[in-house]
Amino acid sequence: MAETSFPPVAFDTHPSRYVHWGLQIDGAVATLTMRVQEDRGMWPGYELKLNSYDLSVDIELADAVQRLRFEHPEVRVVVVTGGYDKIFCAGANIKMLATASHAFKVNFCKFTNETRTYIEDALTSSGQTWIAALNGTASGGGYELAEACEQIYLIDDGNSAVSLPEVPLLGVLPGTGGLTRLTDKRKVRRDIADVFCTRAEGFKARDAVKYRFVDGSFSRSRWADGIKARSAATAAATTARPTDARTIPLPSVSPQVEGDTWTYQYVSVRVDRTTRVASLDVRGPTEPPVPSAEADAGCWSLRCFRELDDALLRLRFNELDVGLLLVRAKGDPALVLAHDAALDVPGWFSSEVRAFQARVLRRLDNMAKTLFAIVEPGNCFAGSLAEILFAADRSYMLADDAEENAIVLSPASTGRFPMHNGQTRLQARFPGDDDARQIAEAAASRSKAIDAGTADDMGLVTFAPDAIDWDDEVRIAIEERCSLSPDALTGMEQNLRFGGAETMDNKIFGRLTAWQNWIFQRPNAVGERGALKMFGAPERAIFDYRRT
Repeated sequence: MAETSFPPVAFDTHPSRYVHWGLQIDGAVATLTMRVQEDRGMWPGYELKLNSYDLSVDIELADAVQRLRFEHPEVRVVVVTGGYDKIFCAGANIKMLATASHAFKVNFCKFTNETRTYIEDALTSSGQTWIAALNGTASGGGYELAEACEQIYLIDDGNSAVSLPEVPLLGVLPGTGGLTRLTDKRKVRRDIADVFCTRAEGFKARDAVKYRFVDGSFSRSRWADGIKARSAATAAATTARPTDARTIPLPSVSPQVEGDTWTYQYVSVRVDRTTRVASLDVRGPTEPPVPSAEADAGCWSLRCFRELDDALLRLRFNELDVGLLLVRAKGDPALVLAHDAALDVPGWFSSEVRAFQARVLRRLDNMAKTLFAIVEPGNCFAGSLAEILFAADRSYMLADDAEENAIVLSPASTGRFPMHNGQTRLQARFPGDDDARQIAEAAASRSKAIDAGTADDMGLVTFAPDAIDWDDEVRIAIEERCSLSPDALTGMEQNLRFGGAETMDNKIFGRLTAWQNWIFQRPNAVGERGALKMFGAPERAIFDYRRT
């Protein structure tokens, strides 16, 4: 089965254009119903049977997750359920995966993972609880979607089950967080998880409850009333969401595309296909902030990061040949700090914007492309934008004679934007006990301009060449990086970006997806007689049984 080359992906959508999801709001409870249209896949060549999903289904889900945070502050509980009888979701569409390129499969899994961690972030950052109401069988990615929710309930109809059948059926593994959430989140015993992941039929309601795969079950006759009661009780016990906040509509952030240049209001991207390098420029605000009580989706703190998020996704899916991102931030650092400070005022909107910025920065951490930060005079790597500098694999800062080229730290760098491993980017930068002094010095320099020489001495940038060496040093660094193996670089960068202690998120993105990446290239999964290619065929897959 030949791989398919898919056209460029756009990530902008709206509930009025949803094809596969229905969203209903009833006071404090929202119901998100998955009713995938079989003949409306993102591309031709496969049918989305049994409520299976492709990227188009995930894009709508990701949009709903964001809108429920900003446009519906009154919602305390989100119930996710299926729109068809006896089936919740059969997971990712196998024919779509079997024909997709390796790069698309990996990026698809990563995007799906990020969306599910954002569902979990809805509880930790916003007090919005997600409940999975499994009205039928949930297998593979369908059960993994349920795992991302705080509560899971399965209909007890004698037939419906939960399962992670990737190992026995597809020759791969539950690589979108399923394995890790079993043990780290749901506290399932390792031996029981082993049985579960190798039993294609999974567990029905009684055993699913017994072994913690779900939190409860209701018979078919009590299903609707049971879910309604649980969601109402959860909403009544939730106090973190506001009761009288205004809605914040999220307008489109699609860029204007002219050739190889994409232009947003605050972000621009220029792709050089000859060198396989993209320049990603972020522009700071041009006006002081309005009070957060009066701010809307057009405020710089939200609009800029929404544009950055869209640009990163387009680069990830549509620009596979680009291996290096040159990131610059241009503007007035004082205005960046002022907009950051405007979010320090307590309130649900400020909290949501800060949480969204943190999610976008974690998306940046997950880019399978080299990140070089280029710090030149006129930069605004300050406050929240300094996090982009610290996310980079290397940073080059011009040491000018006038010492006008400077960066500025703020409280934003000391806890507001944790990485997937729970650390700040400054903590990740200085991992040893002997480096504690440098972290303290950096924190003490908050809100003060730090010139290139000082930043170099403090370890806040990688190199600080003077004007004589600047052009050659940056050029040589770019040329050398682009000459190296992209596979080796991806492995190296992901390991270096996520050092230190592990968290559940860190395991998912740093460990589990690395194994999924490897397995997706093995003949046992994707060879002509591999399990993924033979799924649904009358013949069995043929495995190379040598263990490596």
